[in-house]
Amino acid sequence: MAHPLSHLGVVHTVISLPPVVAGLYAFARHRTIEPATRSGRIYLAGLALSVFTAFGLSSTGGFNPGHALGILALLAAFGSLLVPRFSFLGRLRPYLAAFGLSFSFFLLLVPGINETLTRLPAAHPLADGPQSPLVLRTLLAWLVTFIVGFALQVWSIRSRRQDATGT
Repeated sequence: MAHPLSHLGVVHTVISLPPVVAGLYAFARHRTIEPATRSGRIYLAGLALSVFTAFGLSSTGGFNPGHALGILALLAAFGSLLVPRFSFLGRLRPYLAAFGLSFSFFLLLVPGINETLTRLPAAHPLADGPQSPLVLRTLLAWLVTFIVGFALQVWSIRSRRQDATGT
């Protein structure tokens, strides 16, 4: 039997969709989430709202791993905004900034994958819990996608840097 969503659960779900769409758009358009772009601003604001609304949700009645992932996602995203200010990081700055935002996007979808697979379709969900083989395989595929995506971002940043310096 599927677990019904509370009113806050519905609001949280609706609030969580724009950062996913904005992040996907940003990756497709800019190859990274650029905070200065409209999609980047929507992503960051939506991420914050999504994490904050998640704190009112808990099937265990308290702090849970999803909350911890949300806090980590916020730290990664907003920490990446500070990276360009740290001159001691030198040439690593664009890579670390891209990593922070990409990692936050990765983390944003981890609980979303679990919740989606354990709630949909409503009459007979595809998975019965976070340890379900389907959930675990999907999360593994998501991790591989993140690693490959970040490797492509590194290549893109490096290519742009080489084009700019003429080397």
